[in-house]
Amino acid sequence: MYEPGAISYTYWSIRDGQAEAVAGGVIDETLLSLYVNGQELATMMCSPVDCEALALGFLFNEGVIVSLADVSLIRANVPRTTIDVFLTHANFAPPRRLTLTSGCGGGISFQNLAHDYPPVESDLVITPQIVLDRMHDLNHCAGLYREVRGVHAAILSDADGPLLCAEDIGRHNTIDKLAGKALLDGIETRDLMLVSSGRISSEMLSKARQMGIPIVASRTAPTSISVQLAQSWNICVVGYVRQNGMRVYTHPQRVGLPEITDR
Repeated sequence: MYEPGAISYTYWSIRDGQAEAVAGGVIDETLLSLYVNGQELATMMCSPVDCEALALGFLFNEGVIVSLADVSLIRANVPRTTIDVFLTHANFAPPRRLTLTSGCGGGISFQNLAHDYPPVESDLVITPQIVLDRMHDLNHCAGLYREVRGVHAAILSDADGPLLCAEDIGRHNTIDKLAGKALLDGIETRDLMLVSSGRISSEMLSKARQMGIPIVASRTAPTSISVQLAQSWNICVVGYVRQNGMRVYTHPQRVGLPEITDR
């Protein structure tokens, strides 16, 4: 029996030319519709766990709400395929501009990355060893991944260890879930570190900026736009965090390294 987010499934495993039926599992996937004040805002593919946190985090990272005080009610329907969020004010209008992102499961965003957003203000400086330690924590927190694979994980942490963990089929969804959990738990995300299993793309950086996070690390790579945004937004991007190594792409002073001036 698997924990929520995975379902049992028997499949064939072939090793060294030998086939064996295995009573295993696969990651669960659902279609979740988000309504705000009775108006449909978005429909997303996601893992059917922490759906309320996903909805709240998405609204926060998209700038629809700025705190939990903006929400008067959040509820899921019985099959948990719809989340209704009612705000404390009635003047909500769904954004007209929609961006299809590179996220797994068809990520969406209403943010306009062409806008000149202010940089993240933070004095956070850590060591490369802390980055390695937090990546180890990420691997430890990824329970669904260890059981059935096919899922991304992310954590919010300080220098001492992880504070929140989230898993989802979409790497962008994990960030929204972390934001939502932080709202529900009253955790301030500024000056924290975000560690993700997925590629660091532009929408990932946008969510990190919205949360005031100065360091984003991943076991995989950043994209060109995310690196450009990170330079402008004062965010340190660290990729390929594996074993005893990593690549620091932007604002290396946050991990104790000097800037590269001769690019």
